[in-house]
Amino acid sequence: MGTLFDATFFDTMIASVAVGSLYALIALGYTMVYGILKFINFAHSDVFVLGAWTAFTTTTALIAWTGLSAAGAPWWLGPIVLGVAMVVCGVTAFCIERFAYRPLRKAPRLNVLITAIGVSLLLQNFNQLPPAPGLARTATVSFPFGPTPKTMPELLPDVILNESIIATGTLGGGERRGQVLLDRAVTVLPGRTYRLDVTRQTEAGPVVARFNLNNPPVGEVQAGTPLVTQPLRPPAEMQGLAYVLVQVPAVTIRLVDVAIVGTAAVLMVGLLWLVFRTRLGAAMRAVSFSIENAALMGVNVNFVISFTFVLGACLAAAAGFLYPIKYPSLQQPASDVWVLLGLKAFVAAVVGGIGNIRGAVLGGFLIAFIEFFGETYLSATIGSGLQDIYVFTTLILVLLLRPAGLLGTPVREKV
Repeated sequence: MGTLFDATFFDTMIASVAVGSLYALIALGYTMVYGILKFINFAHSDVFVLGAWTAFTTTTALIAWTGLSAAGAPWWLGPIVLGVAMVVCGVTAFCIERFAYRPLRKAPRLNVLITAIGVSLLLQNFNQLPPAPGLARTATVSFPFGPTPKTMPELLPDVILNESIIATGTLGGGERRGQVLLDRAVTVLPGRTYRLDVTRQTEAGPVVARFNLNNPPVGEVQAGTPLVTQPLRPPAEMQGLAYVLVQVPAVTIRLVDVAIVGTAAVLMVGLLWLVFRTRLGAAMRAVSFSIENAALMGVNVNFVISFTFVLGACLAAAAGFLYPIKYPSLQQPASDVWVLLGLKAFVAAVVGGIGNIRGAVLGGFLIAFIEFFGETYLSATIGSGLQDIYVFTTLILVLLLRPAGLLGTPVREKV
């Protein structure tokens, strides 16, 4: 195997696959609209932002109305939030296509481009309006979303799927701050990381605090042996608390990453089935080939185009729902963070071959791999924080060497 395929390599690969799934979902919206109308819907990234903030607003509203705990939402809350985000983004995309793009369908492309930029700016600035006074007093729901960052409630617990429970029991306090005593003997292996999950009862219910073990002795550790934890707590606070001793694996597989990859995979496979195995998909491919010929063959062109916008928006809404699950901090809707995410998804669509569905998926994963592996393995020699440079350098190289993208086909126009 060598030193290349170590824990850092696999951790980087897992992060790349998770984030690449998000890039691919957003890039699919760009590529489907371009495949049919041959223009870039620059408002698509703002529909993704709308999906993220709709997920936040829906989650906080449901938690407030049902009295659920924000620390541990039930499993059924996620699908409801995802469905609401898809409906809101789908309706928004339908309105954008119907009232902004359809009247300009036969206009010069520059007019459509300017309109797309205008719609993007409209969504960014409208979503920054402060909450209505009545909603602001509730401190739970804000629509419009407002200009301040928020933190997404926990829809999925931060669970490591491949960690091992070594022992459970009741803690004793040591002689000094940060020391704890286990009530049973455990075996500590060299080169492994161990964590104590300590449960404390509060008025709001049980709360689990996580403590790392600092350099525990290797081998058989007898009951009552003092162990040092981080962060440090007074011995009296730890006395009598229930604990779970966990062995953390070298390569961690988190439930959040599995949920992101699994949801994205289901949606992308469903999209491929719809486009290449159904009559509606055949109509979409016919319209992408020629709007005029498809209309002569009896295809409802307006419906197909509107459906394409709505479908792309639903995929962006899914990415907007999944993104704050992995990165809970939501910046205000016009933040540079969102702009950069939209640009990277657009780069993924171009690199894969704009207009090609499989190319958008390939481009999303490729851009994520270049971004994360470049930052991980080149930061020591070139410098850290340069992952965006790697992404846009890739775009330049692809445009120079293969202008149609990796899976795209060159289009020749007669003059």
